[in-house]
Amino acid sequence: MKSRTWRIPLAAALTVVVIGYALLLWRGPWWIDGAHLRTKNLQPADGVVITGFRTMLVALGAGAVAALGLYYTHKGHKQTEALFEHTREKDREQAELVREGQVTERYVEAIKLLATQNEEGKVRLTERLGGIYALERIMRDSEKDHDTVVQVLAAFVRQRAPLRDVDDPEPDYIRPPLDDVQAALTVLGRRPSRVESQPLDLSFTDLAMADLRKARLQGAILEQVLLLDARLDKADLRDTVLGGAVLVGATLRGADLRGANLMWRGEPAQIQAEQLLSTLFDRTTRLPKILAKDERIRDQHATIALSKNIRLRESQSR
Repeated sequence: MKSRTWRIPLAAALTVVVIGYALLLWRGPWWIDGAHLRTKNLQPADGVVITGFRTMLVALGAGAVAALGLYYTHKGHKQTEALFEHTREKDREQAELVREGQVTERYVEAIKLLATQNEEGKVRLTERLGGIYALERIMRDSEKDHDTVVQVLAAFVRQRAPLRDVDDPEPDYIRPPLDDVQAALTVLGRRPSRVESQPLDLSFTDLAMADLRKARLQGAILEQVLLLDARLDKADLRDTVLGGAVLVGATLRGADLRGANLMWRGEPAQIQAEQLLSTLFDRTTRLPKILAKDERIRDQHATIALSKNIRLRESQSR
């Protein structure tokens, strides 16, 4: 309805323009220069003026038609571009929906594998490991699902390796984590470096003898975690919460403890000075009082401070 409304005035305007143009071609020379042109018995000089005027009008008309053609060509090109961009955006949205649907299906299948048990209620280790590594693939492929996968795997570790009483009389008290727990820890330790909405929470878990070498655990909550004889060499433990954690016998060579809190809620981590001296720490590392007063630790602090001052002076002198 709207297109018909504007087409009628446009057709009328074009009709007027065409009629006016035809009249100009026919009578224009006399309207413009009628005082010098004869209406009868035209002379060669009159013909020159009339021909020149009409030639000019034809050139102007051709120019106007060409300009109008360029305008509509440009307009059509813009419309084609807009249509193409709209189609491409729709295709992109459709592809994203398909991809998200595929990720959701993969996620559901991975969760099923993670919870799989046989008829006797026993864990099917192979299927469970498959679920853990499937979740890792989803985490790497889909940044949107990164946080969800991290929280699921952390909850899995907390459920499968809950903290037991340190005075447990069982002779096999100190034993490595179950294979599926170790697999989940390995995946969490090598997850992509991305901004996460929540810290990794492994608090109140039994991770004795766990292999966490080079694990990326920055900012993790490791409160009251049993890490007896765990391997944490070169682990990134910056800004971690380690209050109440038991690190007796753990290897920490090259581990980064800068910013870590070993005194969370008044509970000191159980760690020896010898272990701490093999790590990277500074004054941002919150230590238990007994370690903070240790002469070797204080000497290390002094050495670090002196080294920083030397580097600062060197940079200022350049």
